[in-house]
Amino acid sequence: MSETTKPERGRRTVARHGALKSPHPFAQIMKILGIVIAVALVSGAGVAAYAAIDITSNFTKDAVELEGQASVPPDIGAIEGGVNLFLAGTDACEEAYAQYFGDRCTGKDAEGELNDVNMLVHISDNPRRVTVISFPRDLMVPIPSCTKEDGSTTSAMSKQMLNSAYMYGGLGCVVKTVSQLTGLEIQYAAKITWGGVIEVTNAVGGVDVCLANGIKDPYTGINWPAGTRNIQGIEALQFLRTRHGVGNGGDLGRISNQQQYMSRLARKLVSEEVLSNPATLYKLATTAVDNITPSQSLTNPLTLVQIALAVKNVPFDEIVFIQYPVNDDPADENRVVPNKSAADALWAALAANQPIQLTGDVSQGDGVVVVQPTDPATEPTTPVEPAPEASATPGETPAPTETAVELPSTIAGQTAAQETCSNGNVKSR
Repeated sequence: MSETTKPERGRRTVARHGALKSPHPFAQIMKILGIVIAVALVSGAGVAAYAAIDITSNFTKDAVELEGQASVPPDIGAIEGGVNLFLAGTDACEEAYAQYFGDRCTGKDAEGELNDVNMLVHISDNPRRVTVISFPRDLMVPIPSCTKEDGSTTSAMSKQMLNSAYMYGGLGCVVKTVSQLTGLEIQYAAKITWGGVIEVTNAVGGVDVCLANGIKDPYTGINWPAGTRNIQGIEALQFLRTRHGVGNGGDLGRISNQQQYMSRLARKLVSEEVLSNPATLYKLATTAVDNITPSQSLTNPLTLVQIALAVKNVPFDEIVFIQYPVNDDPADENRVVPNKSAADALWAALAANQPIQLTGDVSQGDGVVVVQPTDPATEPTTPVEPAPEASATPGETPAPTETAVELPSTIAGQTAAQETCSNGNVKSR
């Protein structure tokens, strides 16, 4: 078992939110969907293009037009300021999976559909870096006027939960809301439903997660010992849903536990086990296409190839998973509002396109602990070849060394290079 170390603690602004009661177990399942699609598209977007001849028609038939979007260049390299890809996970009840979710898919709320997962993937200009930003579902934000599928428009609202935007105007309305919140132009978007976590995890043969302590959670049915565990299908749902089984039992601890899954899934997708197996690649491609509804701008297979090429050599320490910074909502302790000063520092760091240095907690809510691998073979690796040392031409000034941009300590997160394990509630004696 790896040696565990507590991460350095950072200053917090969310005092109560980390221990809030979850609004509904199903809402937490939806976070899994964003995790799956984010990592699948960032780490393995090219697999969809790999099978493009057979599956492109399925990928384009339900594509969504993003309202008010400017024309997107055919070459992503022509997009100044980097590429932004928004990913939404919605809670639609699908017949094949409804049996797993009880009242949510049989009661009076079974017909509604909310965007309970909201993730923005930023791929910078050269040198390429990847930042995945998660937005809480209960973040209170303005929602602009949106155009619905039937052509009607909704009224603008000054303060609503972010996860209601899909209900008002579909994927385009969610993208419009997040673009307004962040000030960023979002070129691409996709939606995935909750069955995707079962199918995609199974398609890659499961994901190996690490438990620093055992997890026992009657709400999700988990009773697992400490150690490494390969999770697939329903077990993946259980692991990513668990709140009571990790850290202080709060939602923010669960988010960091989910980030462990993200980074380990990213490693799995770029491993020889996946990339060198044509059958696995094809299965992953078809599975992703069957579970993803893209924006019209994302339907070109060449775009998927370009995205894959843009990120394939990004070092793991420059793939950063962070949570959008928030404060408690003064009007409702069960909701949060943007921490605008910290968010502005984040957007400035992305605009500078310099390495990001995290100064806050790796986990709000103690959901994970950082581990030091005892086996060198388990240390994170990256396919990047070392860059040759540049030699200055006489009379020419050498290129300056890049300086990392420190994010405020109120922003929690981790890189894909960090190895974390679940801080389960069953402590070893």
